[in-house]
Amino acid sequence: MSLKSERRGIHVDQSELLCKKGCGYYGNPAWQGFCSKCWREEYSKARQRQIQEDWELAERLQREEEAAYASSQGAPSLTFSKFEEKKTNETKRKVQTVKKFFSPSSRAAPKKADSQEVKASSPSINRQASLETERASKDFIDFLKSFRRPGQDILKQCRGFIEAMQHKKELNIEEQSECVQDFYQNMIDRLQTHSSFKGSPEGIEKIMDQIENYIMTRLYKTVFCPETTDDEKKDLAVQKRIRALHWVTLEMLCVPVNEEIHEVYELVVRAITAVIEMDSRRVPREKLTCITKCSKQIFNAIKITKNEPASADDFLPTLIYIVLKANPPRLQSNIQYITRFCNPSRLMTGEDGYYFTNLCCAVAFIEKLDAQSLNLTEEDFDRYMSGQASPKKLDSEEWSPEECAGMKQMYKNLNLISQLNERQQRIISTAKQLEKDLIDWSEGVTKEVEDIIEKYPLDIKPKGQSVVAIDSDNVENDKLPPPIQPQMFLG
Repeated sequence: MSLKSERRGIHVDQSELLCKKGCGYYGNPAWQGFCSKCWREEYSKARQRQIQEDWELAERLQREEEAAYASSQGAPSLTFSKFEEKKTNETKRKVQTVKKFFSPSSRAAPKKADSQEVKASSPSINRQASLETERASKDFIDFLKSFRRPGQDILKQCRGFIEAMQHKKELNIEEQSECVQDFYQNMIDRLQTHSSFKGSPEGIEKIMDQIENYIMTRLYKTVFCPETTDDEKKDLAVQKRIRALHWVTLEMLCVPVNEEIHEVYELVVRAITAVIEMDSRRVPREKLTCITKCSKQIFNAIKITKNEPASADDFLPTLIYIVLKANPPRLQSNIQYITRFCNPSRLMTGEDGYYFTNLCCAVAFIEKLDAQSLNLTEEDFDRYMSGQASPKKLDSEEWSPEECAGMKQMYKNLNLISQLNERQQRIISTAKQLEKDLIDWSEGVTKEVEDIIEKYPLDIKPKGQSVVAIDSDNVENDKLPPPIQPQMFLG
């Protein structure tokens, strides 16, 4: 049986990573296999279909109500008119997302009362801002200084968007994500048509990176793992699942990495550190950078082990192994955060998009991992998952001299502890047997004494004549001489 057929649960064709609509960009399980662009189109179509279905339902209800009251002179029903007004407001609210930030009315000077309200809220916002937020704001302003007037316009648009998002907390997370993505697209359109940036895609990409860094650092606390979603529940489920799979070994996943090589072991540790570090970043682009860093360490480890460049079939199993060993905190929340608020161009193309798509595939594989995927029997898989048994590990004497000294010493200590535990169990068993023997001996002696007493009872005779002291007055027998009296002689 070939390796591909044995590990068909891990092998993923590169075509499966692309958007299932065939646009050529990378897809994402969070977008049901679509890329960012196609997913937004499908989401918009589905929403429009839902609105149309609601509209047709309302019309049908209106016709039924009109038919029911056709013979009466009662007041006309207001059901449809209320529904029409509600749907009109809903449509306007969803259509007018970020475009209003670029309308002339939004660029006009605020009224005096509005200006006072903004000034009154600024100190509170500044007090709550973290050092990282303040640093991001300062870096963004310093970056825009070199662009002069266009930079001032960009800063104004970003501040206006952040201020507007502060008043849109009632929107669900998908609608907030749509607002951010629309803002990205509008800013790209404005930069591409601006005379200062026209014909400079590298410059536009650099500016968009800075815009994303500034905006998402400011919005991080409100849009990362919000309470209105089930992201935290998914985090706990994945963390529990990975913890239960702690026994999975390199051999089970066919990972082409030899951790006995010191350099490879160091690369594996760096990869684990990088994927864990992802949770400490606020900006989606920086989280993607951590994933890319982790992936490059994996490719280097495979290359050193095999003495040849790594393939995609080697990379995915190794990435799964790294995720299992790292058990990154809030893994699903970080994936969802990147999916919702990262610049879509990064997820659709390039190495960042490729590595992120593979990470999503690795998490999906872990969630569905079974005995067949690891070439185990159902019985062994269930025993390992329940903790009743664990795969056999090498004895410390079988480790090669190049192996990490700390790991070797650890397994020696574990073996010693196991031997001490066996000795302790034997001592406890012997002590319990000795205690039982003493109790049996005591009961046996007591029974023998009771039998002897029963067989030979103690016969106590009646009290006889009292014994008279020798030197007492002998009244009954006067033949005895009188007692000797002490005499005193004077010389």
